[in-house]
Amino acid sequence: MTVLFGIDVGTSATKGLAITPDGAVLATAEVGYPLSTPKPGWSEQDPEDWWRATETVLAELTKTAGAPAGIGLSGQMHGLVALDENDNVIRPAILWNDQRTQAECDQIENTIGRQRLIALTGNRALTGFTAPKILWLRNHEPDNYARIARVLLPKDYVRLRLTGEHATDVSDASGMLLLDVANRAWSKEVLQALNIDPAWLPTVLESPEPSGITRDGIPVAAGGGDQAAGAVGVGVDRKGPVSVALGTSGVVFAALDAFAADPEARVHAFCHAVPGAWHAMGVMLSAAGSLTWLRDATDSSTPFDVLLNEAAVWPAGTENLLFLPYLAGERTPYADPDARGAFVGLSLRHDRGALTRAVLEGVAFALKD
Repeated sequence: MTVLFGIDVGTSATKGLAITPDGAVLATAEVGYPLSTPKPGWSEQDPEDWWRATETVLAELTKTAGAPAGIGLSGQMHGLVALDENDNVIRPAILWNDQRTQAECDQIENTIGRQRLIALTGNRALTGFTAPKILWLRNHEPDNYARIARVLLPKDYVRLRLTGEHATDVSDASGMLLLDVANRAWSKEVLQALNIDPAWLPTVLESPEPSGITRDGIPVAAGGGDQAAGAVGVGVDRKGPVSVALGTSGVVFAALDAFAADPEARVHAFCHAVPGAWHAMGVMLSAAGSLTWLRDATDSSTPFDVLLNEAAVWPAGTENLLFLPYLAGERTPYADPDARGAFVGLSLRHDRGALTRAVLEGVAFALKD
């Protein structure tokens, strides 16, 4: 039997799936790891945690399903993995939901011009993207910046450990703010304007292309950013259908048959994991993460089903109790890293179920927005 593995390097865990070519699931595995928030607005992880989790996931899948004929990769987007000349990690990876780089975002837009940046990359400079993180290292950690020889995205660090290759795919590379998204190649204009060495960047491939082989001779596909890969998985591989994905963040995703950037960059325009296709994507930073925050803030031992049952007692609108889900700033359609969450309209009648209902409604309406 032919077996294929998929590995997703997520924010909370690395997840693995073994399938047959026709999609039958043979095995699953998951290994979690911590998230570090050393300062307000900061979000970091140790790339070695991703690799250790991947090794465990691969071992569990192989034990159950046998050795794979190929491996595909997806993962959290935008995170900066800075490597030295020996491919050693220089500092903890700065993640997609890190908000420290607003000054660098302003610097990028002032240097290149907002409209020119949108035309080239399909996006404004946002704190979650990779390019501002590189500039932040230059401005705040010059010793670490001076050691950089390579930069990778999270899933691509796992690829490096699997194959020894520095490679990425067009969908994930789109979120670095360094890609000419229309032409699916690194932007010489952006790199030159920001004084970033092109030699630091990985080879860019289309998602189905092989990117290297493991020590055991197993080919590893270029893969995709988690949202593009997930969209392919649920059939959003062409113009028409739209998906909503709920994780820590919340994503509304639509495929495009040509590059089309919103003039105000209210949504992202990226390359799709489907060769020759693009996509538009709206991202809110605290979707299911808002519910996790409420559970942990009240009683972390409470099962989510209990919270949802308590919420079901309350009518729509929760007697005018509102929740703003901006716990980690916001990305689209409001690019504001300083936005914060709030409950508004609390009364003596409101209990934990009411808070839960308000969180669910606040997230739903933010997705609608």
